[in-house]
Amino acid sequence: MAAAGAFLMLFLVSHLTTNLLMLKPDGGEAFNAAVDFLLTNPVIKIVEYFLFAGFIIHIILGVMLELYNKRSRPINYYVAGKSGTSTFSKFMIHTGVVIFIFLALHLYHFFFVKIGLVDVYAGAESAHDFLPMVAQTLKNPVNAGIYIFAFILLGFHLKHAFQSAFQSFGLNHDKYTPAIKVIGTVYAVLVAIGFSVIALYFLFLYQG
Repeated sequence: MAAAGAFLMLFLVSHLTTNLLMLKPDGGEAFNAAVDFLLTNPVIKIVEYFLFAGFIIHIILGVMLELYNKRSRPINYYVAGKSGTSTFSKFMIHTGVVIFIFLALHLYHFFFVKIGLVDVYAGAESAHDFLPMVAQTLKNPVNAGIYIFAFILLGFHLKHAFQSAFQSFGLNHDKYTPAIKVIGTVYAVLVAIGFSVIALYFLFLYQG
């Protein structure tokens, strides 16, 4: 669970870095070059299989862990907060479910177009011409709102996931656990803000 989550957190950094190139005022040249590299690099194609495997493993184990925890304590604590777990920990399964639903929507908007399951957007030159697809998707206020809401929940999910992964690997210690918590919070906030800025840019500022 922790290993798959850590892999996905590394992917988010790469994905965000690539997507932020869409904000560069060069007509999409840098972003398109990055996309072309990702689509033509054989190593990236292999990594893509590991990425989907990581998502599937993380989701399945997340559900199994939640069910295990429910069986371990079928009766809730009488006093709220008695368990001593953080709020983020208690709602990991809830944020995870919403993120899963968002992921399905995100795949429909872009990945399914790439593999031919969904028609290419009007204005896009090919199934790999993602910039106009992103623009059309996020210029819609409903879509942009859904994406931003999902990014905020993703931030909450990541905040606990980051420090939880270190704990699962046995790397928690009184000396550096506080630093891990701070780094995890900064990471979660930057990821949530970074993706949200992209959505807001296309909703309000993009003129393409």
